[in-house]
Amino acid sequence: MSGGEPAELDVTASAGRNRETDRGPHLQVPAERGAQKKGGFRWRRPRHSLKGRQVAEAVERSGVRLQLLRQQAEAGDIILLFQDESEALTHPYLAHAWAKQGADIRIETPGQAQKVAMIGVQDATNNQLIVETSNTKRSGDFISLLERIEREFGPIPGLKTKPVILVIDNGPIHTSKASRAALGSRSSWLTAEWLPKYAPELNDIERAWRDLKQHFLAHLTFDTLDDLEYTIKQAVGAMNHERSEKHPWQSHRISA
Repeated sequence: MSGGEPAELDVTASAGRNRETDRGPHLQVPAERGAQKKGGFRWRRPRHSLKGRQVAEAVERSGVRLQLLRQQAEAGDIILLFQDESEALTHPYLAHAWAKQGADIRIETPGQAQKVAMIGVQDATNNQLIVETSNTKRSGDFISLLERIEREFGPIPGLKTKPVILVIDNGPIHTSKASRAALGSRSSWLTAEWLPKYAPELNDIERAWRDLKQHFLAHLTFDTLDDLEYTIKQAVGAMNHERSEKHPWQSHRISA
């Protein structure tokens, strides 16, 4: 396989299908992922690899530049934001969970799944998230996020504003004519830092999407899109609160 580590087969899966089914709501995501290790092996899910499609030199250059930008952000010279999109489903996201021995955990997934698009940014200094939800992932949704960024970090009369660096990929909703124009109209205070193609590992917000789904949305089935959107907003608030306790954040605005 191109993903690096070979896939492993669960030799107990077929034998365990007739075991007792546990449909209770008491599932808990383990504090440490990959805790089960036997004889030098551990149970892992294969992952896609994009290395065959990457330009190694471009990825390396971008990685070095991002390190320098992080240092500037930590020093308080700039605001560094990582931007990306994801989506959540009304059907549950399944994550590793503790279960009683012999129990076959099942989560109900009635009907056809619907999805909510999530478009957001993560502050590189304090890991705080800003997330907008939508039915689509289009240029208009990206522009709406830029408007939110401007409200949060843009110029305010009488205050000294830090330059904002927005790390984004070359997805079509970012490179469209409308999106380019929206970025250009904010060029006095916002600069786009374009990632090389096929390099999601350079985008810090990718880990935030993973944590959001694994620890806040996992094993939940939603009856309506409104329920899902409400839960996403609550989950983002909970994540930000959790992160703020670990990294108390300071105001980005400095009085003139």
